[in-house]
Amino acid sequence: MDRKDRVQSDAISRRTFIGMVAGAGSGAVLLDGCGSLPPIRTIRSLLPHTPSTAATRTYILAPTPAKLTLGKQTVSTWVYNGGMLPGPTIRVNVGNTLRAIVHNHLNEGTTIHWHGLPVLNAMDGVDTLTQPPIPPGQSFTYEFVVPTAGTYWYHPHAGLQLDRGLYGALIVDDPGEQKNYDQDVVLMLDDWLDGVPGGPGNPSAELKQLSAGGDHMLGMNMDNQLIASVQMPPDVIYPYYLVNGKTANDPFTISVQKGQRIRLRFINASAATIYHLAINGHRMSVTHTDGQAVVPVEVDTLRIGMGERYDVLVTANNPGVWQLAAQVEGVRRMARAILRYQGSTAALPPADFLPPELNQRLLTYAMLNAAPGIFTPAIGQPDHTVSFLLSGGITAYAWQINNQLSAKATQITVPRDHRISFQLNNQSMMPHPIHLHGHFFQLDNGSARGPLKDTVIVDPMQQVNITWISNNPGLWAFHCQNLYHQATGMMNVIKIG
Repeated sequence: MDRKDRVQSDAISRRTFIGMVAGAGSGAVLLDGCGSLPPIRTIRSLLPHTPSTAATRTYILAPTPAKLTLGKQTVSTWVYNGGMLPGPTIRVNVGNTLRAIVHNHLNEGTTIHWHGLPVLNAMDGVDTLTQPPIPPGQSFTYEFVVPTAGTYWYHPHAGLQLDRGLYGALIVDDPGEQKNYDQDVVLMLDDWLDGVPGGPGNPSAELKQLSAGGDHMLGMNMDNQLIASVQMPPDVIYPYYLVNGKTANDPFTISVQKGQRIRLRFINASAATIYHLAINGHRMSVTHTDGQAVVPVEVDTLRIGMGERYDVLVTANNPGVWQLAAQVEGVRRMARAILRYQGSTAALPPADFLPPELNQRLLTYAMLNAAPGIFTPAIGQPDHTVSFLLSGGITAYAWQINNQLSAKATQITVPRDHRISFQLNNQSMMPHPIHLHGHFFQLDNGSARGPLKDTVIVDPMQQVNITWISNNPGLWAFHCQNLYHQATGMMNVIKIG
């Protein structure tokens, strides 16, 4: 093997994670004195430079136990700020300093991860890797300069807390953007089991059931049979699927006027569900993936994995009341929202109505190209190539990277400021949305201008190649965004020296 293609590795355990954080002292979780990022090239080499501003936006986030009403069902769960689902939308401009003060009212430690946003490593919010968890009854302040515009989101990166009500949108605006739309609407997709009577009760109980090999397909009946196709049924079939905290029987409604253009920001905050999205009577022009601009492409439906985001433009040119469906991949279940034109008095579509657009032009990664002005690491000969084998789920509910579970996984070390190629080879029978913390990567889709992303679905028996620049030093999580795959082993650590 050529020297420049060689990647150092060494064993790292959960105990080592904790030791690394503790050994770094208080400086491991604090910003430098001016509260800004050091002069690394994380964003400036990937996106057009935007000057920093002096403005600071402060948000209070208080994870706490609460009771929520989902449709006609009351559930006990954990949420931010006493009862909001989703949590508060954080909205800032590029260059602002975001200060998020977290008061932990839970009975266990928690963190916040800013999904998709490349931040200083100590602010990334991964339990025991980048910070000790925030203890019950204590507080922690995340503070960093927001480096790039786009659609992001936040959630805990501790245990199974994501599969409760702890998530919210993080929208970063570019004041210089020329807005070619009339409304800007965030739509957060979620799968829900926490506190539902007749189910496992909570995510920990569900994981125990999965690991024991029990029947984990919740809510199944003759009306919700598996789809006979190449799609695999999900690990967990949930009692509820939500859009902005609303069930299909009490849907979230988008009110529009004829002639308006609507920017929809889809965020898949689900723990274990891939969706297919379509709007009856309308097409979608895809403008961004994972917050990064692409050459617009018009489609009828798109597929969105856990952790992925898509921004689309919809022209309101077909008055009426229309179903926006998020069909669960592999089963006949769905979440939905409603597109209602002002003045229309038509009745709602049936809660389970699947628009025919779901079977029409589907967005694929091959259709996406980074927009002009977006820096991408050129596809070609990398400085280092690392292969990852994704496997598991055959003899036991355990998911592996390179035949290793995360607790004893081999840490991957790469030099700073090099061009790195990851070859992701899925040898399991389940799709894996793979997420890299702290960086964007370019997806190799057969063109020289593949989209810039941070999360990508690797389908069964498929290989996906991604290229990125190792210019944000620290220990970075690299894992399957399916929470139950991640919890049972499908996570690794990338160290940038």
